[in-house]
Amino acid sequence: MSDTRWLSTTQQRDWRAFVDGSLRLHDLLDQSLKATHGLSMAEYEILVRLSEAEEHRLRMAELAAGASQSRSRLSHTCARLEAKGLVRRESCPSDKRGVFAHLTEEGFGALERASHDHVIVVRDFFVDIVEPTDLEAIGVPSPR
Repeated sequence: MSDTRWLSTTQQRDWRAFVDGSLRLHDLLDQSLKATHGLSMAEYEILVRLSEAEEHRLRMAELAAGASQSRSRLSHTCARLEAKGLVRRESCPSDKRGVFAHLTEEGFGALERASHDHVIVVRDFFVDIVEPTDLEAIGVPSPR
């Protein structure tokens, strides 16, 4: 343990500010989507991932991994989206245990409407106030 490179006071302050800011931004995005479109960030993320997938569908396991949700949490989130008519779940014909999540036309429309407001909030509270080099450093992992 003696080889641990502890954070300096400045690094610790910056790290904590980043963590706090990230949580606040996520909460702001979540509240904005809920207030204007009745969607949580988790639901929005699923709609985005399905919209980008071939045939607008993904296996639930793949969707869970991409959306950084446990399979159990994803199942609950998809059930809410299904109840809203935004997602349809269907069995995988080649694997009886597999289930696909499929973005419905209504879901695509809801995503299209929400994305306009969502990107405004993302720009106002993140993209347009962070230096481009800092954005790049946050978004692109450095090679090790």
